[in-house]
Amino acid sequence: MGVLDSSFLFFPFGNDLLVVAFVARHHDGWPLYVLSAVCGSMLGVFFLDLVARKAGEAGIRKIAGEKRYNMLKKRFETHLGWGLALGCLAPPPFPFTILVAITSAMGYPRPKLLGIVAAARAARFIILSMLAIHYGRHIIRIMNTPAFKWTIIAFTCLCLIGSVFSVVKWVKGRRSFDGVPVPALQTGS
Repeated sequence: MGVLDSSFLFFPFGNDLLVVAFVARHHDGWPLYVLSAVCGSMLGVFFLDLVARKAGEAGIRKIAGEKRYNMLKKRFETHLGWGLALGCLAPPPFPFTILVAITSAMGYPRPKLLGIVAAARAARFIILSMLAIHYGRHIIRIMNTPAFKWTIIAFTCLCLIGSVFSVVKWVKGRRSFDGVPVPALQTGS
């Protein structure tokens, strides 16, 4: 789930809900659940990073749209690391995927990118785990209701539909930037 949640697919809150559900049921396993979620998230970001670096800024601009790309780049350009950390902590609808893609396309060093993702996602999942431990009985009671189960089914269907649109958008964008030369990678913060 972590790989899907941090890639160009559409699974908002998927990783969060999974961590909360597991921790609420099995409190002692929270370190393993956090580690698994962080590793999955990093793997999803790694795959996204590979695609975004190849696409370059011109390719990501086509996928994200000029207005959205320029807004995010302007807001986080001088502090990409802090912006990335904020994106890892912020819930949807924060444009995490596009921010990672822009960060990668601008040549931000991959080890720093993955390190920030690991640290910020770990903080997020630890906080969620502590809340799940504290409110576990209530969470489990809610999770066992028919309304919650049907909501999750509807949410999953919505995510699958959103993922199809996301993949189509990336594939169409990929076709349009195949001929775009990839600029030399920049280093720096």
